[in-house]
Amino acid sequence: MICGFPQSEDELFFLFPEASYPLAPDQLQGTINSRSDSTVLELDGTVVGFANFYRWETGGRCAIGNVIVSPAARGRGVGRHLIEYMTDLAFTKHLAAEVTVSCFNQNLAGLLFYPKLGFQPYAVEERQDKKGNRVALIHMRLPRPESGTATI
Repeated sequence: MICGFPQSEDELFFLFPEASYPLAPDQLQGTINSRSDSTVLELDGTVVGFANFYRWETGGRCAIGNVIVSPAARGRGVGRHLIEYMTDLAFTKHLAAEVTVSCFNQNLAGLLFYPKLGFQPYAVEERQDKKGNRVALIHMRLPRPESGTATI
């Protein structure tokens, strides 16, 4: 089911740069095996979202990767719920000091989405897409909320 979420080679590149389009179950299983906390989100019994951590350091940084939402569920708050769940997991289970996400410059939806959740850019890395073109991978972070501060 998750393998059908990427609707194009570009979308798959945003999700999983090393994978070949279309995403095959063995490619997805390989990334699940090498990562932590692979998570699916269901809506009415149907899987509509997926994410995991490609880096998880107790007390350090957790990096969210392989983020994808089903095309049928986009624009319905699924991505927000999924990322909020993953950040909470990083802060509670892994006691992370910060959570990071990375987004390619062509992924306009992601670039506009993550800052709405509090993520701020902190670095840009040059990469190449599948066609050998130069692209920018924008790294964003969300620091651990300070405990004991209340807003009224």
